[in-house]
Amino acid sequence: MSLINYASREINCKIVYYGPGLCGKTTNIKYVFSKVAPETRGKLISLATELDRTLFFDFLPLNIGTIKGFKVRFHLYTVPGQVYYNASRRLILKGMDGLVFVADSQTDRFEDNIESLKNLEQNLVSHDMKMDGFPFIFQYNKRDLPSISPVEELESVLNQKGAPFFEAVASQGIGVFDTLKEASKLVLRLLTTT
Repeated sequence: MSLINYASREINCKIVYYGPGLCGKTTNIKYVFSKVAPETRGKLISLATELDRTLFFDFLPLNIGTIKGFKVRFHLYTVPGQVYYNASRRLILKGMDGLVFVADSQTDRFEDNIESLKNLEQNLVSHDMKMDGFPFIFQYNKRDLPSISPVEELESVLNQKGAPFFEAVASQGIGVFDTLKEASKLVLRLLTTT
């Protein structure tokens, strides 16, 4: 749920990157952070755990204009990939406006993607949310590796509701901004219709 700050005339939107451990969530966030102008972004904050990390930062895009006189600030979050940190995952989902599910395209990680997606669905239920109740994007990452699942197979198993998807190589920045732009566009579209 977007938060409105009347004092600063900003609408704050939260986009969460979800997926199995080591799928590229952190790589996405770090790449975006490295390319956004320093004067338009907040700090990159990492909450390190024993086995994993959670990253978030906010940025204020300069070229999207305003909505009813308010600037829009996006806050990007990742969830810990390890199932051990499920309580943290649930907490990070609270109040989100959009979600990017980052799937690891490697064939030996196929089941991890399915397990993470099921975990997401369970965690959404704890917030009385459903998969089709907010802007949702798939990103099929690591498309540059030799042993990867075909996009058609990933789509048929993971994306049964037909959400937008992008192929990516987050370590090279390929598909990172395409994914974020689509998620931002869908969040903004929802804001302007409510």
